[in-house]
Parts: sequence; structure tokens; C-alpha cells
Amino acid sequence: MTKIDFGRTASDYARHRAGFPPLLSERLIAYQIGEVDQKVLDLGTGTGSLARLFAARGAIVTGLDPAESLLDQARRLDREAGLAITYVVGSAERTGLPEAAFDVVTAGQCWHWFRGGEAAAEARRLLRPGGRIVIAHFDWLPLPGSVVEATERLILAHNPGWTLSGGTGMYPRWLTDLRVAGFGGVETFSFDVDVPYSREDWVGRIRASAGVAASLPAPAVERFSAELTALIPDERLAVPHRVWAVVAQKPE
Repeated sequence: MTKIDFGRTASDYARHRAGFPPLLSERLIAYQIGEVDQKVLDLGTGTGSLARLFAARGAIVTGLDPAESLLDQARRLDREAGLAITYVVGSAERTGLPEAAFDVVTAGQCWHWFRGGEAAAEARRLLRPGGRIVIAHFDWLPLPGSVVEATERLILAHNPGWTLSGGTGMYPRWLTDLRVAGFGGVETFSFDVDVPYSREDWVGRIRASAGVAASLPAPAVERFSAELTALIPDERLAVPHRVWAVVAQKPE
């Protein structure tokens, strides 16, 4: 697949892409993650979807991402939500941030873009002893006969090099990344939700994805958007999604 640049999708990404559901942060409280005054670093923060979940609970959150345009959208969304989050430009593998400075490191919907072994080692360096890491995903599910299945077929028709179709929302390889980096207490959980989308929002959501506006030229994106709009019904959609997370701990 051609080079992916989510900075090209910043506006659609912020407007149309559904953020992680609050139920994720509620589940993570059982792991003592997202508590008041806890120092949280969100890697690959994008427009701050996961970062805002923790900030809303009173955590002190820093978001890191290589795309300044996405961070600009994150700041705007923070202002609208009345939240204060610190953002820095950087990569997950070499953040440039101080050692043992955080209680929690998170990565939402982004670990597959990292060099996993290096990112896990950097997360371990950044955490205080006993600190925890969370890698979370919020994926659409291409169930047979669903709008997602039809959408993925159309993406592949326009971008045959796209490699992310047919997903299950599960990522067992990330567990290996964490164990190799020296993390322990590895646990996973998942739950499914149906996310409501209008036709306009679903087209915008897909346009903001890796297989479309982040990798195709603008004229191809316009053609794709028109075909997807014609493909799906003009009614409220209930799009099947899966939330999956792995939690692990740095040794004391």
C-alpha cells in the first residue's frame, strides 16, 4: 500500500470518526487506569479520542502524535469539551520524553502503525515502576451482509493495495510485543457495540481511513465518496464494532 498520511484526513477524521465509547474507560478503572491526577501518556493520539476519555475522569493527560494537523483538531475538540490536554509532536518509538514520568501509557487504534517492539520498549522506559500500558482498538466488523462488508469491497476496488480488510478486531501479536519488552500481568478484554452513523457520517468516516483519503489522490477520493454515497441507504445505520484492549504492567 502507498504511504499513509492521516494528516491529509484531519478534518474528516475529527468530524466523522466515532471516538472510543466511554464504557472502555469504565472497564479500565478496574485496572486502576484513568484515575484522578494519574499521569497518562497517549501515544498516536490523533484527534485525542482516547486522551479525552481519561482527561474527563480527572487524569493529567499528554497526547503524542507525528501529525500536527491532527493535534490541531484535537485541541479544538478539547476546547469544545472543556478539557485541558497537553500535546507534543513525536513518534511512539522515540518520544523524547523523560524516563519514568508516567503512571499509564495508552495507544488507541494505532499500534499497527508502530514498530511494535520499539514502541513497547519506549513505553516501558516512560512508565514508573508498577505503571501500566493499555493498547486499545475500536474496529468496524465486516459481518456478512453488513454495510461494512460492502464498504470494504468498494475500498478494495479503488485501492487494491489496501491490506486492512476482513479484520476481527483482535490483535494477539501485541501481547508478544509487551512480553518481549518485559511487561507482566498481561490481560485482554473485548466487547461489541453497534455505532449509529448517518450516511454522510459513514462516508466521511471511511473517507478518513487509511485506504482512502490517507493514501489515494484527491480525484480518486472524490470518486470513491460518490460511489459509497450511492451504495448505502439514506437512513440511520447501526454499524457493528468491536472494542478490544490489552493491559499489562511494568514490574515494580
